[in-house]
Parts: sequence; C-alpha cells; structure tokens
Amino acid sequence: MAPTPDPKNGEGSKTTRDEASVKVPAKDPKKKDEKKDDDLSEEDLALKQQLELYVERVQDPDQGLQKVALESMRQEIRTSTSSMTSVPKPLKFLRPHYGTLKAYYETMAESDLKKYLADILSVLALTMSAEGERESLKYRLLGSEGDIGSWGHEYVRNLAGEIAQEYVKRQNEEAPIDDLMELVQQIVAFHMKHNAEPEAVDLLMEVEDLDLLVEHVDKTNFKRTCLYLTGAAKYLPGPDDMLVLDIAYMIYVKFEEYPNALQIALFLDNLQYVKQVFQACDDLLRKKQFCYILARHGTSFELDDQMCADDGDREVLQEIINNTKLNEGYLTLARDIEVMEAKSPEDIYKAHLLDGRASAGASVDSARQNLAATFVNAFVNAGFGQDKLMTVASDSTASGSSGNWLFKNKEHGKASAAASLGMILLWDVDSGLAQLDKYFHSSDSHVISGALLGVGIVNCGIKNDCDPALALLGHYVDKEDPSIRIGAIMGLGISYAGTQNEQVRKKLTPILNDGNAPLDVIAFTAISLGLIYVGSCNEEVAQNIIFALMERSESELGEPLARLLPLGLGLLYLGKQESVEATAEVSKTFNEKIRQHCDMTLLSCAYAGTGNVLKVQNLLGHCAQHLDKGKTHQGPAVLGIAMVAMAEELGLEMAIRSLEHLLQYGEQNIRRAVPLALGLLCISNPKVNVMDTLSRLSHDTDTEVAMAAIISLGLIGAGTNNARIAGMLRNLSSYYYKDASLLFCVRIAQGLVHMGKGLLTLNPYHSDRFLLSPTALAGLITMLHVCLDMKAIVLGKYHYALYFLVLAMQPRMLLTVDENLKPLSVPVRVGQAVDVVGQAGRPKTITGFQTHSTPVLLSAGDRAELATEKYIPLSPILEGFVILKENPDYREDS
Repeated sequence: MAPTPDPKNGEGSKTTRDEASVKVPAKDPKKKDEKKDDDLSEEDLALKQQLELYVERVQDPDQGLQKVALESMRQEIRTSTSSMTSVPKPLKFLRPHYGTLKAYYETMAESDLKKYLADILSVLALTMSAEGERESLKYRLLGSEGDIGSWGHEYVRNLAGEIAQEYVKRQNEEAPIDDLMELVQQIVAFHMKHNAEPEAVDLLMEVEDLDLLVEHVDKTNFKRTCLYLTGAAKYLPGPDDMLVLDIAYMIYVKFEEYPNALQIALFLDNLQYVKQVFQACDDLLRKKQFCYILARHGTSFELDDQMCADDGDREVLQEIINNTKLNEGYLTLARDIEVMEAKSPEDIYKAHLLDGRASAGASVDSARQNLAATFVNAFVNAGFGQDKLMTVASDSTASGSSGNWLFKNKEHGKASAAASLGMILLWDVDSGLAQLDKYFHSSDSHVISGALLGVGIVNCGIKNDCDPALALLGHYVDKEDPSIRIGAIMGLGISYAGTQNEQVRKKLTPILNDGNAPLDVIAFTAISLGLIYVGSCNEEVAQNIIFALMERSESELGEPLARLLPLGLGLLYLGKQESVEATAEVSKTFNEKIRQHCDMTLLSCAYAGTGNVLKVQNLLGHCAQHLDKGKTHQGPAVLGIAMVAMAEELGLEMAIRSLEHLLQYGEQNIRRAVPLALGLLCISNPKVNVMDTLSRLSHDTDTEVAMAAIISLGLIGAGTNNARIAGMLRNLSSYYYKDASLLFCVRIAQGLVHMGKGLLTLNPYHSDRFLLSPTALAGLITMLHVCLDMKAIVLGKYHYALYFLVLAMQPRMLLTVDENLKPLSVPVRVGQAVDVVGQAGRPKTITGFQTHSTPVLLSAGDRAELATEKYIPLSPILEGFVILKENPDYREDS
C-alpha cells in the first residue's frame, strides 16, 4: 500500500496517486498496457478524476467541503451498477486511496462526518481489507446507524460472514456481543425482505439466536424459511437439529400451517406438540386430515375433549387414527387399477419362461417348496381377501379346500400356512377373524399357532376399541406347547406394535422372568415387547429383558435365537440417541458371548434414522477388525451402518460405497450382512448399482452370502413388480434348481417383488421421505436380524419370523377423498420429486411428470401435485389419504 502522506500536503497525495495508478496494472492483468489511463473510456477517466478529487476534498480542513465530498463519494458508490463478475467502478478506482482514507480517519475528531467516512471505509473494505482483518465490520460498528441494505447485497453478505467469525472470537473471550446482535437484527430483516431466507437462517445459526427468526417471517416467506430449516436439520449435529425444528414448528403454527406443524411434531416425537396442533385448529375437516397423517405414521393416539369437543366427531376422528378404513381404501385402489384377480404362486414363478431342466424339477411336491409357495401366495395376495390356495371355496367338501393346502405343509410349515390367511385378509379385521376361527378348533398345535399369528397379522396397524387380538391371544400365551405360545406372543407383538399397551405388557413380562421357559419363547417375547414399546425407552420392559439375558446359561446365549433378546432391548430405544447410554453401560456386564453383540445392536437401534456420521464411523471401525471365529457382533454393526445412514440421500450413497469396501476387505460374517444392509438402504427402491452388486453376490461361493443377496433382491424390489429383478430371480431359480435352501430364498424374494401385486411398499419413510415410521422400521430390522442367520432361523423352524415384514407393509398410493371421506377421482401429476430447498423463485417441485386420475401409485422418489384448481388439498404432501375441499374461487372456463 502506498505510504501515507501528510493530509495537509496536497503534493504528497498527488505522488501517492501516481505511484498507485502505475501499480494497478500489475494487480489487474487484463490491462497489460502500462499507460492505464489511455485504456479507460472518457467516462471512466472522468469518474476516476472525479473520485480522486473527492479523496482530496475529504481531507480538506473545511467541514462543509468535506461533507459535500463524502456525500458525493457515497452517492457514486451507491448508484454504481456492475455486472455480477466485476467490481463496481468506484470501488475499483478508490482502491489505491483506501490506505490514505484509513489514515486520515484515525486523525479525525469525533463527529457525524467521521461516522460518514467510517461507512464508506466499511464498503471499501469489502474489496480491500486483508483476509481475516474483519475491517468491514469494524468500520460498520464505528459508522452511522443507517440502513445497511442501501449499500447492496454483496456488502450485507460479506458483513454477515464477518459477524459469524467475530461472534466466535468474542464467545471465546467472553466479550459482550450486544452491538453485533443489533447488526444481526438489521441484516436478518434485510435478508428476509429480499428473498434470501437461507442466508438469514445461516447467520442466526452462526450466532445461535434462531428465535429472532419468528418475528421476521411473514406469510410470503414462511414456507421457504421452514423448508430450509427442515432441510438443514438433517445435517446439523444434535441438539441443534431439534432446536431448528422447534423453530420451524413455531413458525408453522403461527401461520396456521397445521399439517406441516404436525409432521414436525411427529418427527420430534413430541406428543405434546401433536395435542397443541389439534387444539389450535378448529376446522373439523383439517383435523380429519391430521388423523390420516397420524394413522400413516402408525402412532397410537387417543383424542380427548380438548382436541375435539363433540363426541360424534371425536369418534369419526378416532376411527381414522385407528386405521379402520385402510383396507377399504386399498381395495378401492386395487379395483381402479384392475388387479383384484387372485394370483397363484405359479403366475409369479413363470416357470414356462425358463429352459427345460428347471421347470421339470419344479413339479416335485416337496414340503419345502410348498412352504415357499405359502409365503409367495401370502405376500402377493396380501390384503386382497382372496387367493387361490387358502380362501378358495370348494364344491365337494364343507370344510373347504383351504384345509387341503394347509396339510400339504409339514409340521411347523402348517403354522406359516395358517398365518398366511391372516396376511391375505390383512387389515380386514371382521372378515379375517371369522375366517381364521375354524383353525382354532384344530387338534394340531402348529395350526393353532399359525392361526394365532394370523390374528395378529390381520390386526397389524389397526386399532379396535374391543381389542379382539388381546381377547383371542391372551389365553394362549401361557399354554404348555411352545409353538402355540410363540404364535400368540408374536401375534400380540405385531398387532400392538407401537401402542405401549399396558395389559399386553402384564401378559408378556412374566414369561421373561420364567426360568423354565424355552429360549425360543423368551426370544420372541423380547421382540414382541420391543415392538409394542418401540422407541419408548420404557424402564420396566428394559429391566425385564436385561434380567432374562443375565439368567440364561452360556450355552443358550451362543444360540442364534438368543441374539433376538438384545434386539428386543434395542427396539425400546429406536432412534432415541443418548437415552440408550444407561442401558448400554449395563450391557457391558453381560456374558462375554453376547456382550459385544448387544453393544452393537443397542448402538445401531438408538441412532437408527438419525444420519449421525460419528456413529457410522464408529460402526465401520468395528467392521474393520479381523476377529476369531464365533464372534457375531459384526453382523449387527453392518446392519447398523445402513440403519443410521438411511436418514438422507447423501449419507445413503456414501454408505453404499462404504459397504462395497467391506465386501472386498471384510471377513465372512461381514460379507453375509452386507447384502442385507444394502437391502435396507434401498428398500422398495431398486437402484441399478445396488441391484447389480446383489446380482453378483447371489452367485457367491458362500451360500449364506448368496442367500442374503437373494433375499435383499426381493427387499429392494419389494412391491415394485420390477421386471429386471423378476428376470434375475427367474434365472436364479433355474440356476439353483437342485439346492432346496437357495431355491426357497429365491421363491421368497419373488414373492416380495410382487408383493400386493405391486401396490405395497416396505419403505418406512413417508411424507416426502421426511417421517420415519418407528413400527415399520422395527419390523424391517427384526426381519433382517433374523436373516443374519438364515440357516438356523428362516430355513429352520422359525420361518414365520418373515411375517414381521407385515409391520412395514403400506399401500404406496395416493387416494383423494371428498369432504365425506368418499373416494373422489381428480387429475394429478406424478413425477420425480425435485429438491427445491433454498432455490430462488418458485421452482417446479416435480420433473418428468405424467398426468393420471386418482387413485394412483407412487414409486420411491415420486411426488404428486393436483392438476386441477377445482379442489384444494388439505395436506401439503399428497400421499396416502388426502382430503380435498372444493375451491370457492374456482370458475369453470365457459
């Protein structure tokens, strides 16, 4: 910088300027020519001389002249326009004089003029000050209190950046920050006025004062602000993420955008907030829509007088929350898409498309193949109420031919066959219980066990005032026969998942404390309690499971089923992060056989769906170790990576890449878990790269890896009817036609891909991938943990554990209903969802759309919007049941 001349000496400043003007070309490579002045247009030259004159005048002893000069300089800077890429002319020409003005500023006496000059220096510092000096902020604080916006956006953004740095510095030194906060107020107000909501939010996060936001949002920008807040929350470390969502909730409530507020309340798992939303809203129709959102999320929620005063209305609302109409809506969709006709397993296998040898082998009537057909039939016809094996009315005998198929299965196979009837009548409680009733009179304990499980499946996600599941299953929990007990226990777990039902707990906890109960009964009891109290951190249940774990002998703890006990414990803390720590400490005292396994399971469950990067690193660390035989904890650690990382798209992609590395370097027990983890990451969302990896692994030399990969192919294609996966599985069925176990897995996968004839999904995420349904995730995790040891559990006699998937099964539909909740067909556009967080203007939220009339199917990553203005949807996210009300301002084009 040029030497500072004596302000009185005009000559000095002249020489400085000449030196500077010679130096400038070196800084500005575009002007190669030394004679810079010649390159400037006449206007620029005039401007440059004008500004130089002002700089001299500012240093004039006459205050009047000083004021005029400062005014003019200020005017020039403010009115100068520039392109996006270049520095405004006045700033460029004043660069050489920055030092001069700075030095002169120091000598001035306190006055308004001095503040005026500070303002100008603050703007000049924008391009001039050295890195990290924060001079722009320094002079701003010394300058006048004026409106900062008039100096332009770039200036305000620069200031915001400097404030953030200064704030951190002052926090460390514990210096006062009041002057900074005043400036923050101004900047936030400016940003909010000028559609730069994300910048305002970022600044407030830096200075840890998001509460300021609530007073600055108005009804034009609150949606974009909240969208940015909820988008940012995924990437913030706790507890900041919760604070940010709290603010978003407050803003939504302030502007009566209740459905969004409700979704945030559910995300925070804050039932107090859910109550507030119901109390704040007085429109009955909107409350019905809230109930549909609650029902889809799977929360059990009791309305009281404050939330809805009228008893009749309250009953209607409670019915929606209890999901009683789910089956009706699902069948409406099926009729509309014309897939009501029942499908047989052969329609799914499509053996005629294969070459001769495989189809010839398939005609043998083996119990294992019949069992596979039972599952395929159950998954494919799930919820349709009719199929070709179990519900066929027979002409000749009164007993009906369902008995015939039942007895084509051996022993424990009959349990799965009887339970499959519950799956076919899914969500249809009255008809389901009536049809399952005949099995209760059977003399075969396996049939009764299956019927009990079937009752649980029929009631899955449906709540009923008279509690039919508890009434029917309660007696059987304490029977002698372990298979009947397991049927009843699993049935209770599935039908009361997430309800935290005290009566069921009182029925089940004594079993855990019973030292004589067989291990399998104890294991399923732990899982059922984990499901019923999922994510509740219930102390009593946790203690009961811990005691059960401590009392078991060492040999029992080595068995595959014993690993379900820690899982039941983990489910209690699903997604609850730090709350698990006390229990995790206790688990360190367990028998060393199961200690690490328990650690990994608890950690992965507690952070499931949080996207916590540190936990993913921790789990990866455990997977990197090469261990001796007999250690099983790496399986849950691999699944844990998927459970934690599935929270958002970026983490998900990263996790897929990390799992690829584990495949290359990991030990066998890790390789067996990787396909399952991939299956969870892309559940019901067949990504091509994952599909190819799994296809490669399905021919692996290790049969356990191959089995896991085949099941995972079914999971990523679950309910999508994906033709490519269906083709792969058909080829695998001919490749493995001699290997009964692998063929069984292929069949299960085929059943999953065509689940609900393509109308269902297993994805636990809903509402534009914002909310995670805890019961759905719990069901998936349980099924995956069971699959970690395929040979012992699924291929052994506990294959009915596959029915835990029913907890995650949901119709992937958009069904629009009118104000009387009757289906209403309207045109909607369905396309790939586009992330519009923080984008300028009103960007399109979907791309590549097609217009259909409702009801429609939504694939993974799809979003729908109404294609008509005749109706207004009561939910911002078109998924599941959406109530439409007529638009009063709509006029038909005549």
